Amino acid sequence: MLDKNGIAKRIAREVKDGYYVNLGIGIPTLVANYIPAGMNVVLQSENGLLGMGPFPFEGEEDPDLINAGKQTITTVPGSVFFDSAMSFGMIRAGKVDLTILGAMEVSETGDIANWKIPGKMVKGMGGAMDLVAAARNIIVAMQHVNKAGESKLLPQCSLPLTGIRCVKKIVTELAVVEVLPQGGFKLLERAPGISTQQVINATAGKLIVEGDIPEMNLN
Repeated sequence: MLDKNGIAKRIAREVKDGYYVNLGIGIPTLVANYIPAGMNVVLQSENGLLGMGPFPFEGEEDPDLINAGKQTITTVPGSVFFDSAMSFGMIRAGKVDLTILGAMEVSETGDIANWKIPGKMVKGMGGAMDLVAAARNIIVAMQHVNKAGESKLLPQCSLPLTGIRCVKKIVTELAVVEVLPQGGFKLLERAPGISTQQVINATAGKLIVEGDIPEMNLN
């Protein structure tokens, strides 16, 4: 199965030349390390940056350069800084081509829950509500199952929702899954060393499997 970097590397293959991309907190931030060389992609951080680069090497961190998750980052030539009002204006105006978010749960109809576990301290929803409402395309980077081995791809989300019918694709440590417009998860790829049956066993929501499912190509 994939580790977090493997998930990020696979998601980076979904990024297209010319895209404006927002990276959410957690696994999505790692996608910045795997954007193919020579591809013109502008990464946005909702705390006020266009032109986010990969994570800095140890000893080269600038504490004034952080992403929305308060991690130190780098910038690329042509980067622009601005206030959060302008940042969210870009998001709400639909200027972001692709949003990559983490999630605690996703339903088979594309609902996402990624901001609160009842009874536990949380920092708040942050920019997730705006991103899921306005993004043209949403890909989720998440673990297929929780620490107890229970599926996080469900018929219905049990946690408070961030957005409804918005997720288009999910990449986990086990598989790449598409959320169909009519509902249901469609298995597109399986992780190296993972069988189709393992994905079926780990998915509580409706999973559609058609033909032989190819293994992910991470090259």
